[in-house]
Amino acid sequence: MSTTLPPSDPATTWTGDPYANALRNGRGPLFLRRTDGWLLPLDVERWCAGADAADLSALRRCEGPVIDIGCGPGRLVAELASRGHRALGIDVSQAAVDHTQRWGGSALRRSVFDPLPGEGRWGTALLIDGNIGIGGDPRALLSRTAALVAPGGLLVTETAPQDVDERVRVRLDDGRRPAAGHFPWARVGTPALLRYARACGWQPADQWEAGGRPFLALRRDRTAGTRSRSAEAANSTAVISSQFPRNLSGDIPLAGS
Repeated sequence: MSTTLPPSDPATTWTGDPYANALRNGRGPLFLRRTDGWLLPLDVERWCAGADAADLSALRRCEGPVIDIGCGPGRLVAELASRGHRALGIDVSQAAVDHTQRWGGSALRRSVFDPLPGEGRWGTALLIDGNIGIGGDPRALLSRTAALVAPGGLLVTETAPQDVDERVRVRLDDGRRPAAGHFPWARVGTPALLRYARACGWQPADQWEAGGRPFLALRRDRTAGTRSRSAEAANSTAVISSQFPRNLSGDIPLAGS
């Protein structure tokens, strides 16, 4: 099933040439350009390399089957698979999904706000590399992620290094010509994320820094009610449907970790 997407939808902009080309080439430059011209550099070279020591500090904390939200080229999914974890990456970019699968990881072209396999049964969700900004509404993203993990499950997220809490509209820019279409994004530091997390049923489990990158582990309330069956958490992206990859066995959490 295909869906016609508005020009400002992130599922359109993240699938455009600047991002796809950067992943294919394994390098930038690539930026998020704010409407006022401010640029946020995206670390494409690190994303396209193997998991580094900071990544491993996050992956060592993963429990059970893992869903990597906004998996990009798949370094974390591939590393988890090599360590015996059952892991699934999701990304709105087909180039990212293809790259992940070439590295031997399982991935689907989906938004986090789409219906997903194993909802309510994932042991750990990952929001790394600034992906807490997806959708431009951290509270909605935290609520949606709470519906994906099992009661008592973990969310491991990377926060902004500054004490920041901002909502912006951005577009991709490779230094030559910005991509068409702005989309909402957020930048959230640890203090702000902790405030949002508690309001969404998450409790702090761990906090650390590695390689200059701040991380936070949050645990879902073990007495949380039955997961929501809707994927509507406000400001969600439009549905992107795709075929399950051949190396994904349907509903990963049911198969154990």
